[in-house]
Amino acid sequence: MYKLIRSIFFLFDAEVVHYKAMSLLGITLKIPLAPFIFKKSFIIENPKLEKELFGLTFKNPVGLAAGFDKNATFFNNLFYCGFGFIEIGTLTPVGQPGNNKPRLFRLKKDSAIINRMGFNNDGVEIAVEQLKKRKHKGLIIGGNIGKNKLTPNESAVEDYLKAFNSLFDYVDYFVVNVSSPNTPNLRDLQEKEPLTNLLLKLQERNNSLPIRKPILLKIAPDLSDSQLDDIIDIVAITKIDGVIATNTTIDRSNLITPTEVLEQVGAGGLSGIPLKNRSTEVIRYLSLKSNKAFPIIGVGGIHSEADALEKLEAGADLLQLYTGFIYEGPGLVKRINKAVLSKL
Repeated sequence: MYKLIRSIFFLFDAEVVHYKAMSLLGITLKIPLAPFIFKKSFIIENPKLEKELFGLTFKNPVGLAAGFDKNATFFNNLFYCGFGFIEIGTLTPVGQPGNNKPRLFRLKKDSAIINRMGFNNDGVEIAVEQLKKRKHKGLIIGGNIGKNKLTPNESAVEDYLKAFNSLFDYVDYFVVNVSSPNTPNLRDLQEKEPLTNLLLKLQERNNSLPIRKPILLKIAPDLSDSQLDDIIDIVAITKIDGVIATNTTIDRSNLITPTEVLEQVGAGGLSGIPLKNRSTEVIRYLSLKSNKAFPIIGVGGIHSEADALEKLEAGADLLQLYTGFIYEGPGLVKRINKAVLSKL
């Protein structure tokens, strides 16, 4: 059934149909018995799937990555797709339009997506109003935060602190995004000195509050081994709670999509199956080199149960979907959870 629905969706512009699909999900869930049918179809409730991490209880290990629900508009409905947690954002202190359209492209032959969205969002305060409508108490919500495009890197700390302070009462954990390739110079903040400073400032604020919340760092798959060693050191120095590996890649090697098509698409971050192996390599490197010193959320190229189990075996503690969810549908969440149960 989902393959038929996907074939129709894929006839339209990727960004436009994303919002149409989410609107359709919301309308469908208003039909009597629809929520019950979705629960029966996609949600597995089993205590064996629960995972205690960062002081939080995740109902299952499969989450939705940031970028799908940028403004915290759809998370209540996406709960019915079976996710154990949903990450909203990336959110910036002030709303911004992002990069020029078109900026979201499917590479169907590669089961991949290229995006150059550019942190388009309505601003953190709008998201807070949406989060106040939270319905499902068991659903963990993460807040992915970034800096505004026009904010120079020298002032980035202030942007991250503003977003952190605004969201603090409404999300369960935070993710610091310095790894998107679509905001000019953002990835420069992954260098050891500025990143250490940024995370220490956030931790200082976090630890000053009556109850602190987990802070994770989302990293790029394009980091070298020496840069990954720096990440391990930074986690130890700043005592953040974990790492999300990985964001999208700027690498275009080994794609089936013709070069001329890629040239027409242009710049952006690549996600989907072509990212799978590199993402797993980064997870395994961090896990082994750090001697499993911190939790890792694995994301990148998970399109099947086997892909998910591979990430877990490499050292991931939790998983996130994005492109795999678009290509495979909500049934993938249930299939992964079943596969995890079969391995327990």
